[in-house]
Parts: sequence; structure tokens; C-alpha cells
Amino acid sequence: MGKLAKALEEEGYIVSNYDYPSTRLDIEAISELHVTKALEACGSAKPVNFVTHSLGGIVLRRFLSKNRLTELGRVVMLGPPNKGSEVVDRLKNVPGFELVNGPAGMQLGTEDDSLPNSIGPVTYPVGIIAGSSTFNPFLSLMLPNPDDGKVSVERTKVEGMTDHVVMPVTHTFMMKNDDVIKQVKLFLKTGEFEH
Repeated sequence: MGKLAKALEEEGYIVSNYDYPSTRLDIEAISELHVTKALEACGSAKPVNFVTHSLGGIVLRRFLSKNRLTELGRVVMLGPPNKGSEVVDRLKNVPGFELVNGPAGMQLGTEDDSLPNSIGPVTYPVGIIAGSSTFNPFLSLMLPNPDDGKVSVERTKVEGMTDHVVMPVTHTFMMKNDDVIKQVKLFLKTGEFEH
């Protein structure tokens, strides 16, 4: 997220580019322990906007479903598995999958009672950028097209979202794409993407 963080700093934002142990904890623990720390790193900045990638969107949704932030601004989610991912459904019983993806990754299935599907709708301004390109054809075979190699475009959506845009980028590198960065800046400023 470094390139994106730098671009937002150049726009005048105070940026906390916060990393968390995604392969060691479940989503509930990450959201309670680490979103609070990321907020503390923002100091007195108001409003507080969030830009998340992948699992980070689910961590944030879980946090905001349990905590109220009066200073919350806008949220941009990049490639979030808001309705889970078929990749998890297909690989969750494969030896070594949990070791690579951790407890949080194992919670990203598509079942109705999976964590992403049980959080509920968003009630704050959310813009979602979904990718439609992949460099991992093996994982894409497990997903309905279009997809970004890890999440289908359809499963990035969440009830209550403000805007949604599909871009020809891959899941792993979308945050480094200049056009994605431009869209992030636009949504944070105006509350909508360029379509």
C-alpha cells in the first residue's frame, strides 16, 4: 500500500499505513486489536477515511458493525470479499491452505453464515473497486467471471454501498495501479467514482 499511501500524503491526508498479522488471528481479533491501533496512529485527524485492500475491508466492516466512529468519513475498499470467495470454499480442506491464509482467511467462505455474509449492510459511505484481470488462471477457474484472481466482481459488492467500479486490474497489485489511485482520491474527495 506504500505507493497509494504516498499519493494520499501528497494530497494532504495524514496517512496511517497500518499492517496487521492477517495470518495469525481471526477477523474478530484483528478488528478489535488492530483497527483501534490504526485509529490511534491517525492522531487528531478528522474526518477519518479508510482505504482497505482485500481482507482489510472485512476487518473494517466487522469493526464498524460493533463500534461507532463519530469522525468517520469515507471508505474505499479494493477487491474486498464482501460476500466471501469461492477460492476459500474450494481450498479450505486442502492441506496447508490454513497455514498460508491463517484463521482470518478461513473465515472468507461464501456460505450464508460466513463472517463476511453475517456482518450485514454498510451504513456509511463506501466505494468499492473490483478488479477484472488475473495473472493466476488456476484460481480464476474457481471463480465466476469476471474476477481479479481471488474474488469475483459480484462478490465484492455489499448492500448499502455508495458506488462500485470495475477496473482491469489484478487483486494482488491493484493498489499500485495509477488509475486505481486516481479513483481512490476521487471517491475520498467527492463520494463517487469516475465511470
